[in-house]
Amino acid sequence: MSFLTSQTHLHITTWVVAIVIFLIAALMGKQSKGLHMTLRLFYILIIITGGALFIKGMDYGMGMLYGFKFIGGILVIGMMEMVLVRQKKNKPTGMFWILFAVFLLITLFLGFKLPMGQNFLA
Repeated sequence: MSFLTSQTHLHITTWVVAIVIFLIAALMGKQSKGLHMTLRLFYILIIITGGALFIKGMDYGMGMLYGFKFIGGILVIGMMEMVLVRQKKNKPTGMFWILFAVFLLITLFLGFKLPMGQNFLA
C-alpha cells in the first residue's frame, strides 16, 4: 500500500477530478445521474487515499491537525452530496454551497500547510 502514501499526488488527483465532476453535475441539474454515480466512486477513492495519508500523517506528530483535515474532507464530500441531492429534489441549496466553499477552503488550507502538503514557495 505504499503507492497510496509515497506521495500525495494520487489523493490530489482524485479530489480535483471529483470537484470538476461535481461542478459539471451541479450545472447539468437533473440530467446528471451517471455523473452523480461516478462522483460517488470518486468519494470512495478520496476517502481511501485520504485515510492512508491520515495514517501516515501520525508519523509527523500532528495527528489532531490531520484529524481536522480528515473531518473537513468528509464534510466537503457531504456538502457536495447534499447540493446534488437537494438540487434533484428542487429544494434550496444556497446554504450547502456556502458550507461546501467554507469546508473546502479549510481543508485545502490544512492540506497544504501540513508537512505532507505541497510547498508552492520552494
